[in-house]
Amino acid sequence: MNVAVDAARFADLTRRYHRELQVHCYRMLGSFDAAEDHVQEVFLRAWRSRDAFEERASARTWLYRIATNACLDTLRRTTPALQPYPDQLLDERPGPDMMAVGRETISLAFLAAIQLLPPRQRAVLILRDVLSWSASEAAALLGTTVPAVNSALQRARTTLRERWPGGRLEWSSAGEPDPAQRELLARYIAAHERADPEALVDLLREDIRLTIEPGVGEWTGKAAVARALRRDMNTPGRWWMLPTAANRQPAVAAYVRGAGDTAFRSFALIVLRPRAGLLAAVDVFEAPGLFAAFGLPASLGQRSFEDVVPTRAQR
Repeated sequence: MNVAVDAARFADLTRRYHRELQVHCYRMLGSFDAAEDHVQEVFLRAWRSRDAFEERASARTWLYRIATNACLDTLRRTTPALQPYPDQLLDERPGPDMMAVGRETISLAFLAAIQLLPPRQRAVLILRDVLSWSASEAAALLGTTVPAVNSALQRARTTLRERWPGGRLEWSSAGEPDPAQRELLARYIAAHERADPEALVDLLREDIRLTIEPGVGEWTGKAAVARALRRDMNTPGRWWMLPTAANRQPAVAAYVRGAGDTAFRSFALIVLRPRAGLLAAVDVFEAPGLFAAFGLPASLGQRSFEDVVPTRAQR
């Protein structure tokens, strides 16, 4: 096979499997940035070892083996910070092998839970319970035995069951957005843009959990979250928020205009978990660098804010 044909076939593989492998690496690592870096590493490793590819194995299996081992190599050294994943990328279908991404297997609750698992248990759980690979397929990919895979899967399931007794349905958000959820999102946005912490507190469940990443803090329970919001909600400056979606959950892109600034700058992506008409979880990611992945601008002008916010206030 000449080099030109080889390169063309390889380029087709990268187009077909890029998003699917990115989602796999994202589940393994919990980080959007790290997942994209690892996909690039996967294709680099695959290109270098293409002569050793055995045609009796599918290209998909071969690439998943490289991707999983690349993630395991990283997890032996470090634990990437949790980040959200844009829904608009989950909805892309670049090829026939791209599987539908289940709501419960991409939710932040699930991602946070599996970060508690040792890396190989995490890999086994994803291969077996998320991707529906057989025990023998998972064992071959990981270079281990079927009994070892079954044992790791049992331990992983036990850990998740202890955290989520209700099973995988507890990992997911409350399904596709309905009018009540859209109204909840609109009220959440309006409370910020009016600088009204009390209106925001009214949207919280008693068991609300608020986290601010990377590593800023975590608060559990309505009283604790209310104190944090009343104290710090308007510390960054004035808010302007745009609705978006991440991890199959409603989300907002938060922009802030600080004192003396003439524009609203990208500040945080906030992922919401509604339950029974109120908010059960609010996960804040201070990650302006992720806005581009969500198709969002880095800043918004003051004039646009003055045009939009009064219109919202009239609703």
